[in-house]
Amino acid sequence: MVALDSAAGEVLFLLGRLVFGLVLAFMSVGHFTNTEFMAGYAEAKGVPAPELSVVASGVTLLLGALGVAAGVFPVVAAGALAVFFLLTALLMHDFWNVGEEEKQNEIIQFQKNVALFGASLAFLAVGGSAWPYAVGAGLF
Repeated sequence: MVALDSAAGEVLFLLGRLVFGLVLAFMSVGHFTNTEFMAGYAEAKGVPAPELSVVASGVTLLLGALGVAAGVFPVVAAGALAVFFLLTALLMHDFWNVGEEEKQNEIIQFQKNVALFGASLAFLAVGGSAWPYAVGAGLF
């Protein structure tokens, strides 16, 4: 990758992976520490098996985040995150279906998830390449 052909580019890519991954790993904690509340929200949105879905999405978020940060199975990690963020944006933050009092918060959450979807796609696009300062385990 041309952008990573310099030491500065390699370090910036590492820092980007670490910031992205560690923030997402921190976000996943709520899926395990606040499962009941999140399951109630998921149930209100029509998610089947809400408690199991919250825990499963937390595992996906955590493993995907750590995979991107460490460069372990980056295609699988970034792909799982992309699917997670797309589905979460569309199914959980459907601002077009809520009342005015909820709309602004849902728009913000929708936009956040779409942005994270885009970042996940960017990592997915380079997932098959060698990542600097990465564990380097992968399927592709």
